[in-house]
Amino acid sequence: MRNRARGSQYQGLGPWLVPAALAWVMLAGLEAHAQSPRPAMPPVPVTTALATIQDVPVFLRGLGTVQAYRSVTVRARVDGVIDRIIFTEGQDVRPGDLLAQIDPRPNQAALDQAIARKAANQALLDAAEVDLDRYIQLARTEAASRQRLDTIRAQVGQLTAAIQGDKANIAAAKLNLDYTHILAPIEGRVGLRLVDQGNFVRQAESQGIVTLSQMRPISVIFTLPQDTLPRITQAMARGRVAMQAYASDDRTLLDEGELLTPDSAIDPATGTIKLKATFPNSQLRLWPGQFVNTRLLIETRVAALTVPSAAVQRGLSGLYVYIVKPDATVVRQDVEVALDNGTIAVLTSGPQADDPIVTAGHSRLGSGSRVVGTPSIPPTAAPVSAGTPVVGVGKSGS
Repeated sequence: MRNRARGSQYQGLGPWLVPAALAWVMLAGLEAHAQSPRPAMPPVPVTTALATIQDVPVFLRGLGTVQAYRSVTVRARVDGVIDRIIFTEGQDVRPGDLLAQIDPRPNQAALDQAIARKAANQALLDAAEVDLDRYIQLARTEAASRQRLDTIRAQVGQLTAAIQGDKANIAAAKLNLDYTHILAPIEGRVGLRLVDQGNFVRQAESQGIVTLSQMRPISVIFTLPQDTLPRITQAMARGRVAMQAYASDDRTLLDEGELLTPDSAIDPATGTIKLKATFPNSQLRLWPGQFVNTRLLIETRVAALTVPSAAVQRGLSGLYVYIVKPDATVVRQDVEVALDNGTIAVLTSGPQADDPIVTAGHSRLGSGSRVVGTPSIPPTAAPVSAGTPVVGVGKSGS
């Protein structure tokens, strides 16, 4: 009877035993799974570069037009027919080189006439002086009238003045004869011929015979914002201000020169100031009328802390970089950027020199992330003569 009662007691628990056992097994399995170590996250692949200390040239960039250092339109200085064209188009000439010749015969005839006129007046003067001496002697004995003496003396004065005029006419005729030889007034390159041989040219014509342009050295006129003028004048007060001229691709260095002067006034319509620079142009890579990109070396940041521009990231709190620690984890470091040209960023605060800085792979990073880095060569601020990089006013870390 007692066994039957006990059996009936367990018979009521039967439907619950199997589910309870299954639940206990599952909980035990979950606990064991929770106690097992989770697999570590793989390191994030990044590219790194070292923060470096280097001198960074700082340039002001502008757009300029090449102009001849001096340009002269060679014109006829006397009327006449062009007898000869001596120069060759595109020829380099020196001052005094013969370019063309005008038919000299009319001017030679004018010179001969002036010389003959002087000779005639000189003969008359000689005769008048003899008469004057004679009448002076006669006047002393009152053998000649005083009126006649005064007349002869006046003739001598007139003839003396006439001879002075003849001398001036001879000098002018000689000068006009010399002007039939058209000479190069400056050193430079001859342009295209504007008048052919055999044409009659006049002194008053504005077209000229040929244009002569001095190209060694050569000038570049460029503009910069008026706000840059104080920095430019400060740089000029320190000494020579270096200039560079680049081709339209802004990569090909054409020549290096120096700033000559800013213009005397700012253009109120554009708010810009014109400046003039000179370049040696020894290889003739600059040509009058050519458009060039100019770079004016305003200063050089000595021993500046630099990182690649790609390393600098912008967040809600400002600019920052990721520094790779010795344990291959990264830490976020806020920075202040003084200058940035898209290649190099000059920092005033942040990492130390030789700190590895992440330059690529930022999207998956946070402070403490493990990384595997591929070193890259950081960009170098080359000397001024190389012309790279160009640094201008950049981002601020505030």
